Amino acid sequence: MSMRNDQATASSEAAIEETRDFRPRFNEAGLLPCITQDAESGDVLMMAWMNREAVDLTLATGEVHYFSRSRNSLWKKGETSGAIQKLIELRIDCDQDCLLARVAVADRARTCHTGRGDCFYRIAEATPDGLRLRMRD
Repeated sequence: MSMRNDQATASSEAAIEETRDFRPRFNEAGLLPCITQDAESGDVLMMAWMNREAVDLTLATGEVHYFSRSRNSLWKKGETSGAIQKLIELRIDCDQDCLLARVAVADRARTCHTGRGDCFYRIAEATPDGLRLRMRD
């Protein structure tokens, strides 16, 4: 690669990292991962995907929407479970390809579809018999 191309790439990366323009970089399927965090406790609750419509609805309504890959449809978190997520703050990472939704949850006990307070209830551990999952207390 020539010096000019290296400089252009560095300049482009710096531009995306320092811009104040919201320019999410969706993947080839038109999706962006979104990590969801309880704004009060700091606990990570879940990870789900957002498409452009989910991002726009989330920002417009103040309630978090996601895109279900399995159902190929938009969904508002908590619409059936009661665990509505009120948006406190939506952050985007340095290269604008991952979101962090900081939320207040109406019914934290049912955040996960398994009936748990979050989706990260298992811990991966190395054992003499290989990798195992341990349930978190």
